[in-house]
Amino acid sequence: MIVRNVRPSDYPPIISVLDEWWGGRKMSDMLPRLFFEHFCNTSFIIEEDNRIAAFLIGFFSQSRPEEAYIHFVGVNPLYRKRGFGRELYEHFFTAMRLGQRILVRCVTSPVNTGSIAFHTRMGFQIEPGEAGLNGVAFDPDHDGPGENRVRFFRKV
Repeated sequence: MIVRNVRPSDYPPIISVLDEWWGGRKMSDMLPRLFFEHFCNTSFIIEEDNRIAAFLIGFFSQSRPEEAYIHFVGVNPLYRKRGFGRELYEHFFTAMRLGQRILVRCVTSPVNTGSIAFHTRMGFQIEPGEAGLNGVAFDPDHDGPGENRVRFFRKV
């Protein structure tokens, strides 16, 4: 396993499999190339067997100097349940500490129960929301009409 920063050249191979990694859900619109060009220092890839096994796209908030944000995380289905998500988050937390950031935020869909479980296991707390589903608070239309989101935060 190799952990490294993302590069612009990582965009084509990731975007070509992104929707497949999400079981056919259309996710590629949420990950434009700009993240691979402008947030390399705070975004990471795990390579295994000479292929991209997992990636994390994150950045430091420009508006909130003590905060950072994890925008997108993906793990190839062939490499799930091997701790790659946790490894990527730990690399991001290290970058946060070096950048003197103390709070990380991220969101997920309220129907993504795997993501909700992962984040709570990683020590994230769910922010209060205007609605709830199966006991999980979320904000309706947070990212546009019908784009409901569970909002997380964690102090690092």
